[in-house]
Amino acid sequence: MEPIRGSWVTFSWADSFLGIYNKQLVGATTAACYAIAGSLAPPLALLYSTTPGSLAPPRRLITFVLSCLLQVELDQEKGLEMRKWVLSGILASEETYLSHLEALLIPMKPLRAAATTSQPMLTTHQIETIFFKVPELHEIHKDFYDALLPRVQDWSHQQCVGDLFQKLASQLGVYRAFVDNYKVAVETADKCCQANAQFAEISEVCGRARAPDGTRSDGAVSALLYKPVDRVTRSTLVLHDLLKHTPCSHPDHPLLQDALRISQNFLSSINEEITPRRQSMTVKKGEHRQLLRDRFMVELVEGSRKLRHVFLFTDLLLCTKLKKQAAGKAQQYDCKWYIPLADLTFQTLEDCESTPIPLVQDEEIDAMKIKISQIKNEIQREKRTTKGSKVMERLRKKLSEQESLLLLMSPNMAFRVANRNGKGFTFLISSDYERAEWRDIIREQQKKCFKSFSLTSLELQMLTNSCVKLQTVHTIPMTMNKEDDESPGLYGFLNVIVHSASGLKHSSNLYCSLEVDSFGYFVNKARTRVHRDSTEPSWDEEFEIELEGSQTVRLLCYEKCCNKAKQSREEGELTDKIMAKGQIKLDPQTLQSKDWQRTVIAMNGIEVKLSMKFTGREFSLKRMPSRKQSGVFGVKINVVTKRERSKVPLIVRQCVEEIERRGMEEVGIYRVSGVATDIQALKAAFDSNNKDVSVMMREMDVNAIAGTLKLYFRELPEPLFTDELYPNFAGGIALSDSVAKESCMLNLLLSLPEPNLVTFLFVLDHLKRVAENESFNKMSLHNLATVFGPTLLRPSEKDSKISSSSQPISMNDSWSLEVMAQVQVLLYFLQLDSIPTPDSKRQSLLFSTEV
Repeated sequence: MEPIRGSWVTFSWADSFLGIYNKQLVGATTAACYAIAGSLAPPLALLYSTTPGSLAPPRRLITFVLSCLLQVELDQEKGLEMRKWVLSGILASEETYLSHLEALLIPMKPLRAAATTSQPMLTTHQIETIFFKVPELHEIHKDFYDALLPRVQDWSHQQCVGDLFQKLASQLGVYRAFVDNYKVAVETADKCCQANAQFAEISEVCGRARAPDGTRSDGAVSALLYKPVDRVTRSTLVLHDLLKHTPCSHPDHPLLQDALRISQNFLSSINEEITPRRQSMTVKKGEHRQLLRDRFMVELVEGSRKLRHVFLFTDLLLCTKLKKQAAGKAQQYDCKWYIPLADLTFQTLEDCESTPIPLVQDEEIDAMKIKISQIKNEIQREKRTTKGSKVMERLRKKLSEQESLLLLMSPNMAFRVANRNGKGFTFLISSDYERAEWRDIIREQQKKCFKSFSLTSLELQMLTNSCVKLQTVHTIPMTMNKEDDESPGLYGFLNVIVHSASGLKHSSNLYCSLEVDSFGYFVNKARTRVHRDSTEPSWDEEFEIELEGSQTVRLLCYEKCCNKAKQSREEGELTDKIMAKGQIKLDPQTLQSKDWQRTVIAMNGIEVKLSMKFTGREFSLKRMPSRKQSGVFGVKINVVTKRERSKVPLIVRQCVEEIERRGMEEVGIYRVSGVATDIQALKAAFDSNNKDVSVMMREMDVNAIAGTLKLYFRELPEPLFTDELYPNFAGGIALSDSVAKESCMLNLLLSLPEPNLVTFLFVLDHLKRVAENESFNKMSLHNLATVFGPTLLRPSEKDSKISSSSQPISMNDSWSLEVMAQVQVLLYFLQLDSIPTPDSKRQSLLFSTEV
């Protein structure tokens, strides 16, 4: 429909006018919609006709009103269909809940029978206390399930179920009695388990009962007793969902509203008495040990990396190892060590025997990522081609193994703790943010812990056993473990502008760093300059960050400590002080807009203003020829070298010379993002052939110059390795025979056009010289290949494997595999001691006076 023209009347105005009729629209039939439209059209048309500059006839406005009203009816139809799915979900949930109640009832009957014998396992009083009101709850929910099931099976939009929910709500008084007895029931069950090994075994068998969906319940009787408490606290959520998809005109609506009112009143009366039992356990003197957080972490033990599951409770830190169990066996943990928080200290290098951290080569890490991507691709193919659960199960097991290995080998940042005797333990973490988070939460809890204590072997065993049901993290924290309906993260480039900070109480030398997640762990991607002696630092620096399935951006504010004596030594290393930290979830819906999205991260009284803009891979991968052929960016390399009468473009030579003059020892050169505004200024200067570009480069941060060189190669309309030869390079690097591979790769290289070959050899020699300074700049040959591989080899969109692949795999997985192949091609040439080109070719190309 064409837009209504007018000087100030717009659709938004019409929408607001229609708002007063919302109540009439809900539940209206088609005929009613037309009736309402007839009543709305005259006043709207009159208002419109009196508007100065009005051009549209009232008839168009009536059409608009009708379309809005008919859309309301379509939405109602969708809502009624959704109502069925909500009820189907409620049925499935009821079935699982009934299985939990039945698991409690199974031992109750034989226990009652044994109580009347000469050797009772439990007394009648103990049995009545533990299983109080469980039979009644089972009967109520069995009746509800049996009544709801046939109605859902015989479904229509007019089907009514409100009376069933109203009846269920009226029986919540049974839950009142259960909740009042709950604490005593759990304490009695725990005491009986400790006193009677036979009942403890029965209790554990109870917890192994399977729900109809095949999942196991949380554990022993005490865990099953929490199910009704959990159920009643979520009763209002279920009713809210159902009401949301029930029109006001439907007969169920008042009945569901009444059920919701009853449930809300009931919950408000018992809410204060319900505690989060899932995350706590009873300890001596009736206190509750609360679980604060748990994570998979890597512990360094005698120089070896060990995967641990670490639990932080309100009074202690527990390090466990997951036991290997046979198929079908319940999960179990072994305790490796624990430290009461009152005794825990953060170790420094001076306090402990410094154990060198075994570093894993980048090539090995990338090989793991390649395997993970390949397994994911196989899983996607299986989903599309077969229904074989055994194949999928085997693939998922392989994926889990590779993810565990990647988690084990990736982190290199030490986090050291010690007990009161000075015995130290070292964890390896990948993120400074996470390390600071652990330290902060432990310190905050230590303010409440004053006494030291020790656990008996039985108490320690009980605590370790409780971890199975208390754990909140059940899988290795990789992005690949996300279910299909979860966000897989963003792939592409995120431009971030760090504007300014406010809220500082004293002048500081402040800088910020940005971390993003990739393959399940966080990596530092960018860092601002240090803004000195200010309470309101302003950076306005823009960074371009590549995202690989990323879901979160973390920001850390550091105070630069010029005096080494004042630097933080808490982590065992000299570091700048973290002033504040925060994070923001990357919302794909919000970031799909091509406009900048402004946001503020508030942390510890300090606020940092950011702007973000995301470009997906489908757009960021395009090589677009420049319309302005007089410049250098986006212009074919042979055109530029011919115009300049040189073998290597001037921009490449000048950038390389400046980096070799003052950037060879810069940490993270080519990896750390340069300020985007500086890069764009240099790009404009080179494109306009500005004579002062050399002066500009001397005054700019060396990372901006490195970024300009990368941008030049990335924006070439055709890659340096050419679209024609790229598939052959990708095939050659996959050859298993080393002799055949070398012959193939060198012949392909010498087949490149002259400007491409000479420029590549010039850059290759430069990158090798950068890697010679790895001890200072931390840039290995592999790191450099990772940065430059896609830049030099990525084909034009029309020749990309992504767009042409017929394999049933996602673009992101295909892209990951292709990028890794590009990295391997460049790494191969970087690792060659020399490239034995024929003498005549070398003479004509490398020793030309025009280079």
